[in-house]
Amino acid sequence: MQVLQVQLAVQADPAEVGRARRWVRSRLLNHGVDPDAPMAETVVLVVSELVTNAVVHTGCPAVLRLCLPVDCAAPEGAPAPAVPLRVEVADASQVAPAPRHAGADADATNGRGLELVELLCERWGWYPDGSGKRVWCEIGADARPADPLAGVDWAALAQ
Repeated sequence: MQVLQVQLAVQADPAEVGRARRWVRSRLLNHGVDPDAPMAETVVLVVSELVTNAVVHTGCPAVLRLCLPVDCAAPEGAPAPAVPLRVEVADASQVAPAPRHAGADADATNGRGLELVELLCERWGWYPDGSGKRVWCEIGADARPADPLAGVDWAALAQ
């Protein structure tokens, strides 16, 4: 399977996260992916979380890479292989990413980005890369965004 790799240098500025999201939407559209499709929404959300982590926690520039599968003709009668889209973010920190799972503090507004990545992606991980690290994840074409209201206890809120 052929893969098209595109990358974007991201400066150490939180405003760069919005630029990364716009860039990803544009790359997906150029690759023939409907930017409003659930898979595209998932990719944009995951990119937002990973780039935010890189920019906020390292204070250094990062590199965002998308690895987009290129449709290859499958042998007659065989289904085309389902190859996931891969997102990678390389940064200058050697500190391993540590997912923090949502706990009792429902008012917490940060610290759950990798938990989202874990929930939305088929696989994710990281490895040392030069003097820093590379965090990666894979998102299948059938990805569906997580329902943000799925865990709400509506009965408790009504009391």
